Amino acid sequence: MSSAVRESNPELMAARARGLPVVKRDVLLGEMMQGKVGIGVAGTAGKTTTTAMLAFVLAQLGLDPTFIVGGTLANFETNARAGRGAYFVIEADEYDRMFLGLKPAHAIITNVDFDHPDVFADERDVVRAFEEFVRLPSLQAGVVVVCGDSANARALLSVASHPSTYGFADHNDYRVVDPQSHPQNGCDFVVAKNRRSIAVAHLQLPGRHNMLNACAVIALCDRLRLDVAQVTRALAQFAGTHRRFEVKGESHGVTVIDDYAHHPVKIRATLSAAREQFAGHKIWAVFQPHTFSRTRALLDEFAQSFADADEVIVTDIYPARETESLGVSSAQLVAHMVHAHKHWIPSLDATAQYLREHLQAGDVLLVLGAGDVNHVSAQLLKNDLGDDARGV
Repeated sequence: MSSAVRESNPELMAARARGLPVVKRDVLLGEMMQGKVGIGVAGTAGKTTTTAMLAFVLAQLGLDPTFIVGGTLANFETNARAGRGAYFVIEADEYDRMFLGLKPAHAIITNVDFDHPDVFADERDVVRAFEEFVRLPSLQAGVVVVCGDSANARALLSVASHPSTYGFADHNDYRVVDPQSHPQNGCDFVVAKNRRSIAVAHLQLPGRHNMLNACAVIALCDRLRLDVAQVTRALAQFAGTHRRFEVKGESHGVTVIDDYAHHPVKIRATLSAAREQFAGHKIWAVFQPHTFSRTRALLDEFAQSFADADEVIVTDIYPARETESLGVSSAQLVAHMVHAHKHWIPSLDATAQYLREHLQAGDVLLVLGAGDVNHVSAQLLKNDLGDDARGV
């Protein structure tokens, strides 16, 4: 069962009443990986897209992998597939320390930052969990590819058995060099290994964070002795995952984008990508904080994450599994923001109506959050932004 399933769940209660075996998802997934060459993709941010990229690349190379991803791949319109090939690619989630029950032969660590304060006491506690992950017995003979631009991820090098690093910084084994962003046409970059170019890559996706995600895939595939030229060609065909900078549509000249960003690191990366892709356009960000515990623990970081947005709307907090407010609110978050154009609009319906009245042709709207805030973009596009939209 998932960590999100409460003990009061009727199906869970019925299973236990009948004496049926009930196991946590990490135990089940660990058993499923037996007999396969498991690849776990872990990290505070970027793991869904990186897992999806890797699964897609291996599929395009004809290796027919099994994969389980925390988001739907646009190319396949599914988040999971049982393949007949040797590889099993899985998003290794740190929440509830789930990834410690997996049995990967190889791993990618995209970054390590403090998150999930309902599980981890502090940043050091998160790092310790990732240290346990790279020490898993199944990884001791395998490859661990670590983002060397992340200080906490770089600290794992001392406990990883066969590590390589990737990133923008000069000290990395695999480096992103000559990054170029193309407005509304993704990005290009070169990957250099030990200062020698091994790949010239194009992505349909924007942003430096996606260059890093792709570099991780190229680095791992190179370490696994796969054809990097084929890997690079496959990456150019990768269409992304749902709710990860997903362009939902355009209405009256307004571009509407959904993104799952619910952590300060992810928000900054997403808005930076939007600024690159839509230079000269007005950027709107609608953010729904996810869980009271995360909002309280990272309040200051959230308040400083919206510099690349021209207008910011914060809705009420999506509680998810939590029932106590912990004395924190979206109104407090907005009060902490140093931003000229910030708004607290509690409900999603009121947010959609405000946007109908204020969006103008040429604007770009990013709807950010892991809860149900994507209903805002759905409402706007369903109603074609309404007749109240100004300037359209």
